[in-house]
Amino acid sequence: MARVRLENITKRYGEETAVDDISLEVEDGEFVTFVGPSGCGKSTTMETVAGLTQPTEGRVYIGDDDVTTLAPKDRGVAMVFQNIALFPHMDVYENISFGLRLRTYDDEEVRRRVEQAADIVQLEGMLDRMPAEMSGGQQQRVGIARAIVRNPDVFLMDEPLANLDAKLRVHMRTELQRLHRELDATIIYVTHDQAEAMTMSNRIAVLNDGKLQQIAPPLVCYNEPTNRFVAGFIGSPSMNFADGEVVDGGLETSNFTVDLDATRLPAVSVGDTVTLGIRPEDVHLTRYADSLAAPTDPIDARTDVLEPMGDEVFVYLLLAEDVEGSMEEDPATSPNQLLMSVTPDTEIEAGQDVDVVLDRSKIHLFDADTGDALVHGITGLEGPESGTAPTEAE
Repeated sequence: MARVRLENITKRYGEETAVDDISLEVEDGEFVTFVGPSGCGKSTTMETVAGLTQPTEGRVYIGDDDVTTLAPKDRGVAMVFQNIALFPHMDVYENISFGLRLRTYDDEEVRRRVEQAADIVQLEGMLDRMPAEMSGGQQQRVGIARAIVRNPDVFLMDEPLANLDAKLRVHMRTELQRLHRELDATIIYVTHDQAEAMTMSNRIAVLNDGKLQQIAPPLVCYNEPTNRFVAGFIGSPSMNFADGEVVDGGLETSNFTVDLDATRLPAVSVGDTVTLGIRPEDVHLTRYADSLAAPTDPIDARTDVLEPMGDEVFVYLLLAEDVEGSMEEDPATSPNQLLMSVTPDTEIEAGQDVDVVLDRSKIHLFDADTGDALVHGITGLEGPESGTAPTEAE
């Protein structure tokens, strides 16, 4: 296996910039996932590593070698795509061995590699089956085995689970983690599914509009997002946001005020316009405020819609007194709405007037203009230790 290094990779198509000056390094044996919305540049970045796309600017290194101008077959990479593209007229053995046979390996070496790969992905006893006789998950394993037999330096996987049903995707996520552990493989994985990114990766590279927003371990991206985009993209449901102004002794939004001593937070000053962020699990009914180290003052709200999810219930709250009727399309971006997560045994119903508090230790503050993170966690007026500056992206 080998490390991968991208230096100032930019890819333009005419006037459009698909990838904008991305630099990052994937360590030997690391599982890094590129994640972001459609059109953010994640697949183009991976195709640049593969050699399927030539960068307009920048260099690509695999190991110590500059492979920027090398053909895909000479880079020591193997690719697994969303479309598995098995040959329907070939059995599993022939599909897995096809690339080896093109490279004129002898029959014994081909058989050894195919059987080893089949054992790794648990396809024993299926080598004589035709693709039409296999489930979607089994076919995906054939595609992965076809990559394994090449003994690549780097595995590149572009949304390989996207065509599978929800239950099978969860199962295959586990299989890919086991595969990574057994092979000690360097894997670059592309997905728009943050659950895949959070559960499988050593680090996540979050992209948007062709730019690298943050690259860090999954929980760092979740708990210490480098900007508002990462905070809103990582986590399902999304983080709540509310714009406000820092005043003497507090942060005022359109519907509530949070105690805040700006003199104790070096990144914030009185008069600043900031965006407050709070995740649904950090919004609590006031009856549970005593369990929090630093709750805010109660916030008046009315429940609108309840969404039971089994292990939790999402409660959509209306904050403004003059809000009537249904919620707006995206409650996370509405200043008059708040999303709260509660346990299934919580006694609460739609249309109920409630008081809620926010956990100040889990409040994030972002610059209202740039979106950059300013503070992760505040505890009001309690002292200099009340807030921590955002962790710099790795």
